[in-house]
Amino acid sequence: MKIHDVPFSVTDWSKIVPTEHKGETGTSFWRTFEIGNIRVRMIEFSPGYKADHWCGRGHVVLVLEGELINELKDGREFKVGSGISFQVADDDDNPHRAYTEKGAKVFIVD
Repeated sequence: MKIHDVPFSVTDWSKIVPTEHKGETGTSFWRTFEIGNIRVRMIEFSPGYKADHWCGRGHVVLVLEGELINELKDGREFKVGSGISFQVADDDDNPHRAYTEKGAKVFIVD
């Protein structure tokens, strides 16, 4: 990842108004900060959330609370709990989507 056109900045996540994104099931609430070529998000997933699409975008994801299950299109699944991160490339070789039974709060850079 090469970050460019991003001046030093501080983000107070409590001041960013969340936007609602419905999944195949459940809902997620995104607080999003975009600048230069990066997007940084704090996302809260409701219990029972499941993404409604396969994603090919690269991410660095840190689970802050709860548990997220990352499903790859090839059938593999990875359970990621609090304090654990996962990384995936920005390509079509690793389509993935997330779901959670218990709910989760995550921090994502992409």
